[in-house]
Amino acid sequence: MDASGSVVPWELLGEETKLSGFRPVVLRRYRMSSGEESDWDILAGGRTVAVVAVTDEDRVVLVRQFRPGPGGVLLELPGGNVGAEESVESAMARELLEETGYKAESLALAGRTWLAAYAQRCRHTVVARGCRKVAESTPDREEFLEPVELPMSEFVAHVLSGEMTDQEIALRGLVALGVLTATL
Repeated sequence: MDASGSVVPWELLGEETKLSGFRPVVLRRYRMSSGEESDWDILAGGRTVAVVAVTDEDRVVLVRQFRPGPGGVLLELPGGNVGAEESVESAMARELLEETGYKAESLALAGRTWLAAYAQRCRHTVVARGCRKVAESTPDREEFLEPVELPMSEFVAHVLSGEMTDQEIALRGLVALGVLTATL
């Protein structure tokens, strides 16, 4: 905090890569506002996108795939990394087509959120409407997935069950679609 009692950013003193695997981790050393120094593990990474893809029949397109963190097969939103020179919308269209074989008639950015307080990864939510299957899925070599359609009511129940890794993104998409309302 400064003299007025306001919270101020900490001074970054340096950083080094601790783990350079699939999800790099960096160690950052900060000088906190108290003057003390402290080390923090930060999950590195760029932007990602996940899509709530809805067909004209009001069905949501998902992918069934193994997730190493939870250690099980989950029904998830299609999505992935956004390239450095790529727009969120074009990354969404690419990921949707690659993972499911579907194309969207229209899409809208529904917001973004940070993965966690100790992560650099910014996650974007896109709502896609008028989705229809135009090809077979062509996932990356490390993706083993099965496209699945759920009726909207089943999708809402699935999201509320907590059995997915992008629950907050799915909820944001449902609010953007007007299916759920955000109230306090």
